[in-house]
Amino acid sequence: MITITGAGVAGLACAYELSRRGVPVTVYEIGASAADNPSSWFAGGMLARWCEGETAAPEVVRLGAGAIDWWRQITHVETRGTLVVTPPRDRAELTRFAHRTEHHRLIGAEDLAGLEPALAGRFSQALYFADEAHLDPRQALVDLTRKVQELGVKIIYGTAAPDHVDVDCRGMATDLPDLRPIRGEMALIKAPDVAITRTVRLLHPRIPLYLVPRGKGTYMIGATMIESSSKRPITLRSMLELLGAAFALHPGLAEASVIETGVGLRPAFSDNVPRVMRRGKTIHVNGLFRHGFLLAPALAGQLATQFFQEQIHENHSKCQFA
Repeated sequence: MITITGAGVAGLACAYELSRRGVPVTVYEIGASAADNPSSWFAGGMLARWCEGETAAPEVVRLGAGAIDWWRQITHVETRGTLVVTPPRDRAELTRFAHRTEHHRLIGAEDLAGLEPALAGRFSQALYFADEAHLDPRQALVDLTRKVQELGVKIIYGTAAPDHVDVDCRGMATDLPDLRPIRGEMALIKAPDVAITRTVRLLHPRIPLYLVPRGKGTYMIGATMIESSSKRPITLRSMLELLGAAFALHPGLAEASVIETGVGLRPAFSDNVPRVMRRGKTIHVNGLFRHGFLLAPALAGQLATQFFQEQIHENHSKCQFA
């Protein structure tokens, strides 16, 4: 039996990878449901490893390679790619982004309008990352929960984990050294008159914005990354900047209704690269930063591999000294 604490995306992914290899798993979650994991519940759900390469370490891009195929086994994934645009006055930002990333092509206004008619006439150029995707993180958590339970995983909600667990996936709730919180703020908006079908990133020197379709005219918008441990609701300044950037992307978004706002504290190490690391008898899977849904599959696979290697080593040692 393997015990895991934390039923966010990392904990559930680890439970899935272990249980599908035949290992009995119990997950402890102090919250009452998946919604009590803010960093997962308020995620963007972008499976965009090439775009993330603009600022992320090469290791992050490498680890994200299998995420789209992994999530396709669990939930619906929109494989429509990512568009990166910028206002004409900030065109240098698009050039900079292109130099720092791979697997994209530069498209003109006509091709952009063909991909997203709602953006016709708004931008003269864009970068198109055709091999990227996005998902609805909330539905993905629900579907992943159901999948692991079908495999026999027991999830105990509203219960703190025992003093010792095998795997710790609690994010900022743990006490790992060098782990710091990155506050992310988001808003869900309803704009039924604006039809955008793929993730769009608007580059801006002050507040770059991403917009992720959730279907039926609903979009998630986010941008902020603040070094802060504050869990208070989104600030007025951040809200104004998010909505102002959304208006710059498409004027029709000015008529959108704000239906929800949220804040999540993303756990990150100093290099923003996640870790699968052992402390004492517990393996920690942590530091996913803003790449939770992108990197959880790879880290869960690393955990499962490490677990079986350790089991083989332990059994071998027992045989030697038997």
